[in-house]
Amino acid sequence: MEHKLYKIAWMPGDGIGNDVMDAARVVLDALKLNAEYVRADIGWEFWRSEGEALPSRTIDILKSSHCALFGAITSKPKEEAEAELAPNLRGKGLVYRSPIVRLRQMFDLYTNLRPCKAYRGNPLNYRDGIDLVVFRENTEGLYAGVEFHPVPDDVRRALEASSSAMRAFKDIASDDMAITARVITRRGAERIVRRAFEYAGEHGYKTVTLIEKPNVLRETSGLMTRVARQVAQDFASRGIELWEANIDAMMMWLVKNPQQYGVLVTSNLFGDVVSDLCAQLVGGLGFAASGNIGDQFAVFEPTHGSAPKYAGQNKVNPIATFLAAKLMLDWLGERAKAARRENAIAAVIAEGRVRTYDMGGQSTTMEMAEAVAGKL
Repeated sequence: MEHKLYKIAWMPGDGIGNDVMDAARVVLDALKLNAEYVRADIGWEFWRSEGEALPSRTIDILKSSHCALFGAITSKPKEEAEAELAPNLRGKGLVYRSPIVRLRQMFDLYTNLRPCKAYRGNPLNYRDGIDLVVFRENTEGLYAGVEFHPVPDDVRRALEASSSAMRAFKDIASDDMAITARVITRRGAERIVRRAFEYAGEHGYKTVTLIEKPNVLRETSGLMTRVARQVAQDFASRGIELWEANIDAMMMWLVKNPQQYGVLVTSNLFGDVVSDLCAQLVGGLGFAASGNIGDQFAVFEPTHGSAPKYAGQNKVNPIATFLAAKLMLDWLGERAKAARRENAIAAVIAEGRVRTYDMGGQSTTMEMAEAVAGKL
């Protein structure tokens, strides 16, 4: 039987993105996935030289691919980003924006899926038995990009006419004020909560915990909460409960009793915060993978940064990228290969003979790749 040929956009990005993606390719090749890997440009160097961290040629590659695997990205604040542009590009009004955020919105990759599992034998586990899955809404919230500085007069007048809370800022000049809008839509809330419940049903989790702050963010978190309660009714007959927690209290409870929770769902910024805490509970960002998933396309990545001081040293932990590729295989429908890959990763961690520096060992990035590939 001839297997489908997948076209996968291959985006190493910046810094250690190249190191971990080279390692990921070794393990994918050992699985004998029938795939064409098409290298695509993305990241800081293209921002500096072209004024565009996500070139149009890369978008064309993505549009003709089944999905993408991504390494790491460098992002810097507005002023630093402009200062690092090539001299001929400065002063032209170019504004850096994270290419991964753009991809999420461009391809409507509204689900950010981040499993955080404590693999047996990992010396960095906070506790054994942790198995958390974060569903983070990926296109709205405080990351929607609706921001103002200085605040335009018409925006300010509209806010002052609509909200008495703006009286507290009446003596503040518009150029001394910055505003970011937290945008939550019923559609956005409904589909991320529904994906969380569907995942819980498919994988045997008994609870979905909504993490918001409706007692303070009454309108935005309030809408998320109302929608979540409605969606939960569709799954009550399957024995899946909706739990609710405020974001601040949840930080405490996850440290205190992480084993009590399973699937977690929340909005964009809260999801960013929660998923990093969950990652640290199971060993840190070296073990944290992410899937940016829409209805037709997906981009998979480790959640760590580009760590330029380690770039090219063949030193960093590539397991997060291996797990990102596992999520990719699941999404492609290659469930057997995904399971084999995860079992191989778990076996290497459990044996403890090959460990990168963060795990207290001296193994290289590529030695970890060869060990996992050897289990396949």
